[in-house]
Amino acid sequence: MFKSKKIALIEENILKNYNKYFRFAFSYVKNKEDAMDVVQEMSYKAIKNASSLKDIEKIDSWIYKIIINECKNLFSKNKIHFENIQDIDIPTLDSYKELDFISMINILDEQEKIIVILRYFEDFKISDISNILSLNENTIKTKLYRSLKKLEGSFKYEA
Repeated sequence: MFKSKKIALIEENILKNYNKYFRFAFSYVKNKEDAMDVVQEMSYKAIKNASSLKDIEKIDSWIYKIIINECKNLFSKNKIHFENIQDIDIPTLDSYKELDFISMINILDEQEKIIVILRYFEDFKISDISNILSLNENTIKTKLYRSLKKLEGSFKYEA
């Protein structure tokens, strides 16, 4: 595929899914401005590194991987730590905000949060999550199961 055609497909995908990418970045960094910076940096890097995308069918997974890396870069650069999501006014994130579940997700570690969000909020398959996080599918399944058990325990405790 010609490089310019690949770039055009990446640009189209980013524009079409901007809100979804922003929502995911926001769920990770918990700050509107930082999430916007992450999505902007992801857009730049995705277009700049278009040639590294081998399979255009996996563009969404590839972009999520860039977003996660940009969030991690932001954390390490600014030494940002997760805040308590209950104290945050989440802009236009109705699919996340409507659930009390999101307030309980803070008991999970960073990777567990990512896996749960990708699986249940972004509706990714286990194989896609495995690709995004560069982990074995069985590892993803195990971490997902343990995360759900933690959340179940938290829910039973608070009920």
